[in-house]
Amino acid sequence: MKGSIIWRSGKSKKSGGIGTHITAITKRKFLPNLQRVKALINGEVRYIRVTTRALKKGLVTKAPKRNWKKPEAAKN
Repeated sequence: MKGSIIWRSGKSKKSGGIGTHITAITKRKFLPNLQRVKALINGEVRYIRVTTRALKKGLVTKAPKRNWKKPEAAKN
């Protein structure tokens, strides 16, 4: 989505000034909050970029935690 940043200067009337005035308007973009997540896709674990909204809704199945240990530690 597109929008704009509005720069204002001056003291508000409520605070005892003569009011704020717009000094500049610059364009900006509203970007989605993407996170890099390990997910199960077609039975295999892959890294994908997912929005936080999709994660909260449960649209992505996250990969299970690995219980892998080094071979030396497993023997003892």
